[in-house]
Amino acid sequence: MTKSFCYARRPLPRLRLVVGAALSIALMSAANAADGVAAPVHDHGSATAKPNASPLVDKVRRVTARYVDINAALRDGFVQATPCVSGPNDGAMGVHFIKPERLHDGELRGDEPEMLIYEPRPGGAFRLVGVEYLVLASEWAAKHAPGVAPSVDGHLANFLGEPNRYALPALFELHVWAWADNPNGAFSDWNSRVSCEPQAAS
Repeated sequence: MTKSFCYARRPLPRLRLVVGAALSIALMSAANAADGVAAPVHDHGSATAKPNASPLVDKVRRVTARYVDINAALRDGFVQATPCVSGPNDGAMGVHFIKPERLHDGELRGDEPEMLIYEPRPGGAFRLVGVEYLVLASEWAAKHAPGVAPSVDGHLANFLGEPNRYALPALFELHVWAWADNPNGAFSDWNSRVSCEPQAAS
């Protein structure tokens, strides 16, 4: 399966990467607002999903329930950060929408995920499938004692070096598939039941 994202060819200085990512997010938000792409149809399919059970999964469902309607997420300041991200072998992550002000706080909070993840559906709809927590490694280290591992409600985050799919410096991330069952586990990066095919076909 072809990946839907590209890695940066040359690592840039950290400041340029962060500024570049913020600029890309702002430009994408403005472009989407201008052409109507940022206001897709609401897909009710995720509301009936029965994902893997866990206290963190339950918390994510509570704090993101209103975002089953993607228009509510857009109104609350989430902006598209990636195209649909396909897996290297099977499945996908989906389209990531980020809340920019949460990116640089150096923290991971269970009730404040940095990103919402949507699966593209036919007709321009998006189905909420989960969230991703994300913190830059340098910003976590600046706010925590050495040896304190980044975690969300007891679940250790995964390290992602650079270059990476977000064109950001090294970071820690954790996916929570709160709105779509994942045979690979509720905290796996890739979900074999999520697909980017509807987006590719549009």
